[in-house]
Amino acid sequence: MKFNKLTMLLASVSMVVSTNLMAKDLMMATTTSTDNTGLLDYLAPKFQKETGTTLKWVATGTGKALKMGKNCDVDILFVHAPASEKKFVNSGYGVNRKQVMYNDFVIIGPKSDPAHVDGMTPSKALAKIKEANANFFSRGDNSGTNKKEISLWKKALSKAPEKASWYVQTGQGMLRTINMAAEKDGYTMTDRGTWIKYQSQKADKNSMKIVVEGDKSLFNQYSVITINKQKCSNVKPELAKQFTNWIIKDETQKFIADFRLLGKSLFIPNADK
Repeated sequence: MKFNKLTMLLASVSMVVSTNLMAKDLMMATTTSTDNTGLLDYLAPKFQKETGTTLKWVATGTGKALKMGKNCDVDILFVHAPASEKKFVNSGYGVNRKQVMYNDFVIIGPKSDPAHVDGMTPSKALAKIKEANANFFSRGDNSGTNKKEISLWKKALSKAPEKASWYVQTGQGMLRTINMAAEKDGYTMTDRGTWIKYQSQKADKNSMKIVVEGDKSLFNQYSVITINKQKCSNVKPELAKQFTNWIIKDETQKFIADFRLLGKSLFIPNADK
């Protein structure tokens, strides 16, 4: 009888411990660039060491990440489509949106630059790519990068291309899309962080280069958003707040600034405190 009571006690303790451990998992939906670049692999162990909370994430396009938030599948978002993010918050699905860091978008293409767009503004470059029927590879996945690309096409041509032999919608992440563009001597648009990651992978086998950069329209802001518990009773706003406070503090911002490849910064911290 005593053995049975002890067994039951140990089982109860085990359940409590397991529950506590589960409660310390923070689930995030994020854009592919924070994952592909290795930034989250770099930050997550530091966050766990300091807080005891394990960060788990799904990397996808920002559009899908926002949908996961609406579906109550995650506790926090780390994304880069400000207009969509603000709509998400204003609709009541998200709270405590905070700026974390930024980089910029660049248009890349073959080093031979068949459309001769090197140094042009985004609008002029895209118009000339269309005029030349040069291959352009779009993510086509409603990601933050895809949203920005579409806005640039609309500015250049009044509407974005949809069905054209030269305009390919990959439905893939950024690194895979860059690889597809490289294989077909095409152009694409990427965030600078993922471009630097691609350069580090390809080294002297890289056949691509930046052809358009520096325009103010190419600014790329990243922010975190906590999922509203009033919409999703299962989420963990306390852990989301813990991560938000951690990633915007000065020490973590320095970690982001120090994250480099090929001696180059992939992201620039600009926490909105």
